[in-house]
Amino acid sequence: MVGREASLATPDKRLIGDFVAEDSNLIVVAAALVDPEGRTLLQQRLPGRHMEGLWEFPGGKLDAGETPEAALVRELQEELGISVSEASLAPAAFASAPLGERHLILLLYICRSWSGEPQPLDASALKWVRPQEMHGLEMPPADKPLIGLLEALL
Repeated sequence: MVGREASLATPDKRLIGDFVAEDSNLIVVAAALVDPEGRTLLQQRLPGRHMEGLWEFPGGKLDAGETPEAALVRELQEELGISVSEASLAPAAFASAPLGERHLILLLYICRSWSGEPQPLDASALKWVRPQEMHGLEMPPADKPLIGLLEALL
C-alpha cells in the first residue's frame, strides 16, 4: 500500500482506503446518539459559524490519517465531553450535499452506549428529540435526508 499511496499522492488528491478523494470533497462523521427512550441528541451550531443556529448531529471532520470511527470518538469527546468506544458505533447511512465550492459527504453512525453526560462544549445548546420532531427543526442540508432513516430504524 505504501507504493500505491505514494503514486497517488498529489496536492489535490489523497488515498482513503481503496479510493481517492479530491480535496473538493469534505468527509465528516456524525453520531445519532440514541437514548433508551428512542430520542436522538442534536446540538445547535454556535453563533458566528457557518450555518449558525442550525440543529445538527454531533460530529466533525476527519484529521489526516484518521479512520471515521476514530474521528467520531475524538469529536464526541471534544464536542460533548463523552467517551465512546469504536465498537459502540454502528454505521447507519451517508448523505451528500453541496457546500459552497466543495461537496460534503456525511457518514452517520448510530450509538446507544457512551460514558458521561453530554454537555454543549462546542454548541449553543443540546436537545433530545424523536426523529419525527426533527422535521420541524432547521437543520443543515446534509442532515435532513437522514431523518427518514432514523424514523425507520428507531
